[in-house]
Amino acid sequence: MAWRNHSTITEFILIGLSDDPYIEALLFVFFLGIYLLTVMGNLMMLLVIWADSHLHTPMYFFLSNLSFLDLCFSSVTVPKLLKDLLSEKRTISVEGCLTQVFFVFITAGTEAFLLSVMAYDRYAAICHPLLYGQVMSTQFCVKLVLISWGLACLNAFIIVLLAINLDFCEAQTIQHYTCELPSLFPLSCSDISINVDILICSTLLHGLGTFLPIFFSYARIVSTILSISSTSGRSKTFSTCSSHLIAVTLFFGSGLIRYLMPTTGSSLDLLLSLQYSAVTPLLNPLIYSLKNKEVKAAVRRTLGKYLLRLEVHLSDSTSRVMLADDVTLDDLIMAEDDLCGADIRQSIQKLV
Repeated sequence: MAWRNHSTITEFILIGLSDDPYIEALLFVFFLGIYLLTVMGNLMMLLVIWADSHLHTPMYFFLSNLSFLDLCFSSVTVPKLLKDLLSEKRTISVEGCLTQVFFVFITAGTEAFLLSVMAYDRYAAICHPLLYGQVMSTQFCVKLVLISWGLACLNAFIIVLLAINLDFCEAQTIQHYTCELPSLFPLSCSDISINVDILICSTLLHGLGTFLPIFFSYARIVSTILSISSTSGRSKTFSTCSSHLIAVTLFFGSGLIRYLMPTTGSSLDLLLSLQYSAVTPLLNPLIYSLKNKEVKAAVRRTLGKYLLRLEVHLSDSTSRVMLADDVTLDDLIMAEDDLCGADIRQSIQKLV
C-alpha cells in the first residue's frame, strides 16, 4: 500500500522472452520440461536423503536444504514465466512485483549462505576428520541453516524497502521476463543513485561475505589434498568437493555478474537470470547425484526397498484374493448340499 501512495501506476508490463507465438510455444514446452525435471529431481533428492539412514550426515542435511531452496527458487519465477508465454498480456501488479523481488532475494540469499556453509562442512571433514563429528554436530548444523535464512530475510527486507520508496510515474515496461531490481530501477522517476549504491553494496557484502569463506575453505582443502601421498587418495578426496565447486561456480558466476554489471536490457541480462533461477536449480540434483557414489547407491537402495515392499504388498494382496475365492467356493458347495438335503426331506414327507 505504501508503494501506491508514491506511484501513479498499478501494474508493470513484462517484455518476456519473445513476441513470436511459435517461439513462445517452443519456449513454453522447453521451460515446462525444465521446471518439471527440477521439481522431480529435487523431490527425489529430498526423498532419498530422508529415507536412507546412510545419508543422515551433516553434508546431506545441507544438501537436502539446498534441494528445498532450489524448489522454492525455481517456483518463484518459472511458473509466472510459463503463464506469460501463453498470455497475450504479460503484466504483473505492483504488489506482485514487490512480492517476487522479496522471495527472489530470500531464496537466492539463503542459497548463497548455504553454499558457504557447505564449503565449511567440506573443510571440516577433510582438514579435521577426527574432530568432524564434534564440530559439525546436529545442533550446530541446524543453527547454521537458521542463520542463513535469517540473514537472507534481513537482506531481502532492506532491498524491498528500497523499492517501496521509489516513484513510478509513466514508464511501466520492465525489460525482463520477471521482476528484478536492476531492471526495475530504470523505470523510476525518482533519484535512484542512492538506491543503486545500496544495492551494489548489499550485493558485494552478501556475495563476498559468502564467497570468501568458500575461497578460504577450498584453499585449505587444496593444501590438504596436495599433502596426500597416494594418487587414489587425492582423487577420492577431491571427488567429494567437485560437485559443490560446480554448483558454486554456476550460482555465483551468473548472480554476481547480473547484479554488479549495469543493466542494458540485452539478451545477456535474460540469459544470466535464467541461468541462476531456472537452469541451476535443475542442474544441482543432477550434479550431486551423477557425481556422487553415495547418492547413487542410496537411490538404488531406496528404489530396491520400495520395489520390494510393492512386490510383497502385491503378493500379499493376491494371496488374500485367492483365499477369499476358496472360502467363497466352499460356502457355495455347502449351501448347495443344504438345499439338496432339504429337497430330499420334503419328497420323503410327501410319500409318507
